[in-house]
Amino acid sequence: MTTALITGASAGIGEAFARELAARQTDLVLVARSQNKLQELASFLKNRYQVEVDIIVQDLTEPNAGETVFQTVQQLGRSIDLLINNAGLGDYGDFAESDRNVQIKMVQLNIAAVVDLTHRFLAGMRDRRTGGVINLSSVAAFQSMPYFSIYAATKAFILSFSEALWAENRSYGVHVLAVCPGPAGIQFFQQAGFPASLVDVVARVNTPVETVVQDALKAFEKREAIVIPGSPINPILATLPRFLPREAVARFWGLVLGARSIP
Repeated sequence: MTTALITGASAGIGEAFARELAARQTDLVLVARSQNKLQELASFLKNRYQVEVDIIVQDLTEPNAGETVFQTVQQLGRSIDLLINNAGLGDYGDFAESDRNVQIKMVQLNIAAVVDLTHRFLAGMRDRRTGGVINLSSVAAFQSMPYFSIYAATKAFILSFSEALWAENRSYGVHVLAVCPGPAGIQFFQQAGFPASLVDVVARVNTPVETVVQDALKAFEKREAIVIPGSPINPILATLPRFLPREAVARFWGLVLGARSIP
């Protein structure tokens, strides 16, 4: 039986991955900050699907978090066949007026933790000549987004990073996939501090997290490098910026997200 490690597993897309993989008889290692939510989810999945589920309570923005997770997995005697880097943080607002510590934490969680965990677990997969990594990017990766600048930039990194690893690891039997959903659930946007008016817009174009997971796993099975799941509007949002001046794209999103023009 294979084992998957999922970060940000206590809610949203991460929880949906856990539920779907458990239903497919995949053992799990679930990582998140919320011990109560992880324990509740683990107990449910064990009883429902008769799979092994371990939890690791860890804030991935903390120093040496990747080392802690890796060593805990070793102590559990687990071999990770599928790494799902799902944990992420967003923050809405004017960058110059934002909380600097939040922006740095976003880079730590969205980029550094992904690089760290991927490097640690990828080596074993290559040695075994099997395994895979699924990295959660976003349609935001395909364009700069004023008032959501750091988030979009971190997801652009994840997309480029994942595509490169897809090419590097094919000959080792290890598959790497970048998943680039559009809005999937409104809780993320509420926590990121989006105005209520924008959250309402997000709710109207929302893709169920279960759809994101199902589309991602289908693409993974097909050995695709990238998938843009959900609504047909998401591939349009990802592709259209390629045919427009970058300044025009930035101005457009500045108007949409900032509700004012950009000087």
